[in-house]
Amino acid sequence: MRRFRLALEYDGTDFAGWQIQPSARSVQGVVEEALREITGESRRVTPAGRTDAGVHALAQVAHFDSETRLEPPALGRALNAVLPRDVAVLDVRVAPNDFHARHHASGKLYLYRILNRPEPSPVRARFSWHMRFPLDVAAMAEAAASVVGTHDFSAFRGAPGGVDEDMSPRRTLHRLEVAAHEDEVRIEADGRSFLRHMVRNLASTLVEVGQGRRPASDMAKVLESRERANAAPTAPAQGLCLVRVSYPPLERE
Repeated sequence: MRRFRLALEYDGTDFAGWQIQPSARSVQGVVEEALREITGESRRVTPAGRTDAGVHALAQVAHFDSETRLEPPALGRALNAVLPRDVAVLDVRVAPNDFHARHHASGKLYLYRILNRPEPSPVRARFSWHMRFPLDVAAMAEAAASVVGTHDFSAFRGAPGGVDEDMSPRRTLHRLEVAAHEDEVRIEADGRSFLRHMVRNLASTLVEVGQGRRPASDMAKVLESRERANAAPTAPAQGLCLVRVSYPPLERE
């Protein structure tokens, strides 16, 4: 028996999220089905984080155990041959037997993309939130900087669900940056772990700052209130992408 580590890219549009659900298509479901087809084994695939319905990933990390004799490169090619077009294996490697994709992760980087122009984009509609009127990026960046650090993020916490929602709402946000990239406004959130919908709730509240609906100073007040009702409604899922999962050096080997 060996433990394998996968890096996966997927377009989350047509998935009900990562986690297997009884009557809905999930990323976990199609990956586990591909493993059954290739190895003949029914194995649980454990991710670094459970992305929600409509959320994408450029490099989700997951692990599973298998008795397959296939070596990692051959296993990756075989999986890609049977996986649907909206999921791909980027990398497969043998991991230490105690490696855990979620517990050993030292950081996650999320990107939220906002298409900020009058015209919609059919090409980018699946991967961005369209805002027709100009956003004040400088005010958004000021507001974002005020919530970096270790705090109780209850005000930006979504409804119960996902992983370990009974844990403390305190999280450490290493970086929350807002920048304009041509006709897009991009929000990058870097931290060890995030509460359910936390990045999308941060993004939507920053958008309200960018729209002039609240001052930049309001971001810190919302955080301090610990009241979800004080933040903006959750931003659409399609703008969010898990870009990277980081591990300490020993876990990367």
